[in-house]
Amino acid sequence: MVSDQQMSAWPADNPERRSIESLIPYAGNPMTHPPAQIELLKRSLREFGWTMPVLVDEDGGIIAGHGRVMAAMQLGIKIVPCLVAKGWPEARKRAYVIADNQYARLGEWDHDLLKVELGDLGELGYDLSLAGFGEIELVEFMTGLPGDGDNGNQAPIDVAKTLAERFGVPPFSVLNAREGWWQDRKRAWIALGIQSELGRGENLLKFSDSVALDGQAYNERFNAQPGRHGRSPQTRTAAQSQASQRPALGGEV
Repeated sequence: MVSDQQMSAWPADNPERRSIESLIPYAGNPMTHPPAQIELLKRSLREFGWTMPVLVDEDGGIIAGHGRVMAAMQLGIKIVPCLVAKGWPEARKRAYVIADNQYARLGEWDHDLLKVELGDLGELGYDLSLAGFGEIELVEFMTGLPGDGDNGNQAPIDVAKTLAERFGVPPFSVLNAREGWWQDRKRAWIALGIQSELGRGENLLKFSDSVALDGQAYNERFNAQPGRHGRSPQTRTAAQSQASQRPALGGEV
């Protein structure tokens, strides 16, 4: 049970604003804040504002919120919201510096629910990087396939696996794009802003000119760009004729 005296002395009961210059980082804080995290915290402050006050002691010593203060200083924020832990002994303050970071690390994601939430946010056009995941990490998670990123605690990729096992489908197979797993992958691409239907402007694979964008055939649109010298229809016809006369690939090397 929590006593009435303890309940009446909660730091969260009396938030106040203090000058950021008056706050003193704890030199013994074992949690580091790399530049990538600070950049994310800066983006979070711009997007969401300040949602969690800094916990300080009566002298302004920071107990929790070192990363937010570092981000705020880089953004030029002068005044920040604080909670004051009044009357805390030194041992309690030092213990909470560790506990505040460690408790959050003990939680676990419900991966099914997380995938639903991220998918919905992606379809709404929200920037998923604000959720704290990198692009490669998002693709790996949403598709269930390994990428080039850090797999964390996941098992290492088995290079001996077949391509079908590695990539989820045998190479050169006909895909049923209506299948759930493929739709999950597509939603992950869309969530990252990848427009797979547009492809690359160079049309490296020389797909059919019948693929139209904005009412103009794909190759016509691309070849019309300044500095591009695409093949004319006559040149393509000649090339196709030469290709048809070549011997079929077989046992010859």
